[in-house]
Amino acid sequence: MASLGALEEETGPGEHPGGAPRPQAVATEPWQMGAGELAAALARRELSAAEALRSVLGRVDDVAGELNPFATRLDERAHAAAAAADRALRRGHAGPLCGVPVTIKDSQLLAGVESTSGSLAKPPLVPDRTCAAVELLERSGAVVFATTATPEFCYTGITESRRHGRTQNPWNRDRTPGGSSGGAGAAVAAGAGPLSLGGDGGGSIRIPSAFCGLVGLKPTFGLVPREPCGPACYSLVSNGPMARSVADARLMLSAVSVAGGLDLRLPGLQGVRLVVSETRGGTAPVDDDVLRRFRWAVSALEAAGAELVEDDPGLPSSVRTWAVIASRDAWSAERELYEAAADRMTVAAREMLEFGREMTDDDVAAAEAHRPLVAGAHDALLDRHGAAALLTPTVGCEAFAHGRRFPGTLGEVEVEPPWLDWAGFLYDANLTGMPAVALPCGSGDDGLPVSLHLMGRRGSDGALLALAEAVERVIGRGGLTRFPSSVSPDTIA
Repeated sequence: MASLGALEEETGPGEHPGGAPRPQAVATEPWQMGAGELAAALARRELSAAEALRSVLGRVDDVAGELNPFATRLDERAHAAAAAADRALRRGHAGPLCGVPVTIKDSQLLAGVESTSGSLAKPPLVPDRTCAAVELLERSGAVVFATTATPEFCYTGITESRRHGRTQNPWNRDRTPGGSSGGAGAAVAAGAGPLSLGGDGGGSIRIPSAFCGLVGLKPTFGLVPREPCGPACYSLVSNGPMARSVADARLMLSAVSVAGGLDLRLPGLQGVRLVVSETRGGTAPVDDDVLRRFRWAVSALEAAGAELVEDDPGLPSSVRTWAVIASRDAWSAERELYEAAADRMTVAAREMLEFGREMTDDDVAAAEAHRPLVAGAHDALLDRHGAAALLTPTVGCEAFAHGRRFPGTLGEVEVEPPWLDWAGFLYDANLTGMPAVALPCGSGDDGLPVSLHLMGRRGSDGALLALAEAVERVIGRGGLTRFPSSVSPDTIA
């Protein structure tokens, strides 16, 4: 692996570049606990679901004004759900997430609760049915206490809208938390609930997970049921967990998935083969500080016994294929609304729809014909190396400043969406339906989270999470504190 570049930092796993380990927060209050830790404490009756909810809502009160991560708070509904969870715990009939406070994305339907699409152009929808994934989440005993903010129609990788305003990154409030599950990322990173159910049609779980220092999984397409849901980007979107650890992501996925086999464990990385691609064959540029941190993680994994080989899918960028399909789907879904109320839409939403309007049937047919080629290339890549997953950076930059929809440059290459995009590592998983997980691996030059990305074979979600957990044991959080110190530092141990 020498061609990946010399290791430029003399730090070990769990250390910050430059030397001393950063202190890790100790869970002294329920809001500071991970989902698994909290579920175990609830099952042992060491605290009640009502107490857990009060602690989390207290944290919500502390950070909501600073970060603006929520679309709708559901305090009254959540208190009733916590009381029901306590009754189930007393009877010994509790589900795996019984009493654990969680959030869901504004775009995920919950019967009787407004779903706004982050839009002033579209009246809020009050559904009479709940999305199947959310229904499964509540059946597991989880207490849904809020819906999280998104950009308009979830069409951009930042989170701000005319309806809900701008969501801030907990690590630096001058930066974006990413999107479109940016409210979810900001909330979980700040301790406003240990779990959130995100949605990912083009990196919308993995971008905010990368920017907020979280674990985010886009599952195999269809593993987590979505209906009822909107028609836009239907063949691209998967719902999945956002959490502060792989174990917590697995716990949530087990609650909302329609298949088993997720509770796998990997004793270590010895003999595990990974394909490594730093820039996806040059089609996904990366900033130097992100590349340095990625190389640090690669070196740590190799030292732990992983067998690493450089390669890439051998295809041009998939950005055009994704952009054609996603924008045409968006236009099909929102055409009538655009024609009636384009002036009330954000510039980002209008541009997405106008791009879709220009796509011809031939454009769409060519893009759809390219999808199986992308899937075949990834299958062949893993097959020829006998590899468990493809390892890349998640995003080629740290969280960028507000006032932009995308970074100006990556690795000194000018970004020009949609053809030279800034999330070039992410679209293949949406086009192919393959599972992919983002993991924090430390910080870049601005002290903000940097993330690595593992993509596995379709249906390998349990094995991919086992691999991610083994990676997590080696690199930890790469020196990131458990909670960002920019948010209420006096409450962080």
